[in-house]
Amino acid sequence: METKNWYEKNYKLLLVIPSLLLLLSLIYMGFFYSKNQDFIYKDISLTGGTSVTIFDDIDLNDFVEKNSEVLGDINTREIYDLITREKKAVVIETTADGDLTKETLEKYLGYELNSENSSFEFTGSTLSESFYKQLLVAILFAFIFMAIVVFFLFRSFVPSSAVILSAFADILMTLAFVNLLGIKLSSAGIVAFLMLIGYSVDTDILLTTRILRRQEGEVNSRIFQAFKTGITMTLTSLMAVLFALFVVKSVSSVLTQIFTILSIGLGFDILNTWITNASILKWYVEKKK
Repeated sequence: METKNWYEKNYKLLLVIPSLLLLLSLIYMGFFYSKNQDFIYKDISLTGGTSVTIFDDIDLNDFVEKNSEVLGDINTREIYDLITREKKAVVIETTADGDLTKETLEKYLGYELNSENSSFEFTGSTLSESFYKQLLVAILFAFIFMAIVVFFLFRSFVPSSAVILSAFADILMTLAFVNLLGIKLSSAGIVAFLMLIGYSVDTDILLTTRILRRQEGEVNSRIFQAFKTGITMTLTSLMAVLFALFVVKSVSSVLTQIFTILSIGLGFDILNTWITNASILKWYVEKKK
């Protein structure tokens, strides 16, 4: 009862927290774009470059220090066996072309690289840029179609806008946080944001349906009933994603990036659903009365 009374008195004030975070995220992304002429840090799958997997143990810090002037931007990571956690290989990604990368690596290692001790992948900058633009278009259309479906379901401007605002805030805050961490996004990272749209909307639709279409009980009771169900859904997903992140962290960079973005997004989704969306809907229903 005390919790409900406190919420009744302060639900409008609570909107200050996500509003401030949204404003800070917008400001940060504005500065970020003016500095980088893009909304994300991109890895070679989106900029073009060479990725080399070497089945040998290499001092990666020493390699980067001695060859960054020749190869330009270098990213490295280690690959471990999922079960034994034994190091199996190292991956070196550069913005240089394949021939220069191979020549530099052979000079550093002191032996020739072939199909038995290494694997090379090269992506052209034109192809990568085209793929990047297609992914952005896919996210834009997914968001637009999501908004259309939400407006069709509820046929009311304020509740529908609250759902869309919450989903937008989830994506923007996650993007700003990912950039703050300095994570270079791959194509898999962009797809994770596409997945995040679905994760963001499900609890918002649950909340909105409970408040607007169920008339039994007071508004606060409907909100808390929806909260019990929704927070269980979100925390279950978050625990599963965090466990998967722990398992694959040193095995797959693709899965690591996807699970990292999803875990950050689900955290922000709790804030935006149960403060932003819930407060706006309660305000709307109370005013409508």
